[in-house]
Amino acid sequence: MDILEIDGSFGEGGGQIVRTAVSLSCITNKPVKIENIRKNRKVPGLKPQHLTALKILKKICSADVQPLKIKSTSLQFFPKKVESCTLNEDVGTAGSISLIIQVLIPVISICQNKLKLKIKGGTDVLWSPTIDYSQVLLKEVYRRMGINFSIKLIKRGYYPKGGGIIELEVEPAKRIIPINLSNRKTRIVKLSCSFSKIHFDIINDEIKGLEKKLTENNFVVKKEIKEEKALDAGATLLIASIDDHSIIGIDSLFDLKKKKFDLDLSGFIKNNQSVDENLADMVVLPASLAEGMSIFQVDKISKHLETNLFVASKITGCKYGIGKLQDGYEIRIQGVSNSSIK
Repeated sequence: MDILEIDGSFGEGGGQIVRTAVSLSCITNKPVKIENIRKNRKVPGLKPQHLTALKILKKICSADVQPLKIKSTSLQFFPKKVESCTLNEDVGTAGSISLIIQVLIPVISICQNKLKLKIKGGTDVLWSPTIDYSQVLLKEVYRRMGINFSIKLIKRGYYPKGGGIIELEVEPAKRIIPINLSNRKTRIVKLSCSFSKIHFDIINDEIKGLEKKLTENNFVVKKEIKEEKALDAGATLLIASIDDHSIIGIDSLFDLKKKKFDLDLSGFIKNNQSVDENLADMVVLPASLAEGMSIFQVDKISKHLETNLFVASKITGCKYGIGKLQDGYEIRIQGVSNSSIK
């Protein structure tokens, strides 16, 4: 069987290419070879969370993976049939659980299998969606596309010790539904914050400031602040607005030195498109395999989105287009709807 070669330095040049390529390799049963993995990063090659995701995929589809080691800058992935399974895994570091399950959920569901996974690692870490983002925004957009999963948070895990634990359950999809979104209509936002080993008054003052800015811009804020003990000091924040036409959110970790959440709140307030920048690239994989055309809007085209569009089209053969709007961009993806993947 021919092996599809992918340049891992394309686009954002990070772990996104690996995650998308191996996920689609499993689903389509096409082997892939990835070179130059994270080539331009300070520490090139595979990180612990990449390795954990690959090891789990190896188990669920009996894949042959060469090599399977930290810091490897090349990878060959030969998948076989995806099977339902129950697993217990440990990243071994504060490596992102959210990035790992982002790989697993579409593979298991689209291939019409089930997964029960208990995993230990980082639930809320830098350069990754928080677990709340996955639990709220990713879950919602995937549900609308026919992919259903649940996350039970057992314990938060911040950098550097990690120690966070979740239980993930993924259900088989009956079919993959194209998504068609337009513009944000709602002015209701849900603000949720969890903290550990930080004084409540510090967190509460920060949340009050964010709430004030939102209400000044005519948003109705429903907030929840709770203390959840973790091994390290830390705090995580999610602000989300969801309606029939849009799914938009922003998440952030608390900067312990600056004593504030590092986030672009004005960008969230001004964004009247249908998905946020981070969710846009997560939609690409299922959209490439959907039964029809998916349409959504973003305020800007990120490198992650460019990367996923490129990889998905190369592996699945899906077609996509990007159109300029007055205040953003519209993405159209024609899914291949190949019955052989079911």
